[in-house]
Amino acid sequence: MNNIERGSTNVYADLGLPDAEEMQVKAQLATKIGDILKRRKLTQVQAAELLGITQPKLSGLLRGQFRGISESKMLDCLTRLGRDVEIVVKSAPRSRTEGHVSVVFA
Repeated sequence: MNNIERGSTNVYADLGLPDAEEMQVKAQLATKIGDILKRRKLTQVQAAELLGITQPKLSGLLRGQFRGISESKMLDCLTRLGRDVEIVVKSAPRSRTEGHVSVVFA
């Protein structure tokens, strides 16, 4: 009989990766970028030109290979796609000693 273990909401943390929170944020940003590009029906060549990155780099980003792309660059891609990006810094609840990063799409 197989034991099934419930994971968290972060597969990277479940895998024990040291940069799990950063990877989760990048995955969410990459997914949103991909969704916007799909809705606009842009080719990867057109999209890469619009985003200011190479087509191979865009292809990798859309396939989840975003280690070489900074969060800052991904936020820049979203603004180039006509999205406003707002960064909010607030106090963490007293129940936690450290804060965390999350992405919320409105």
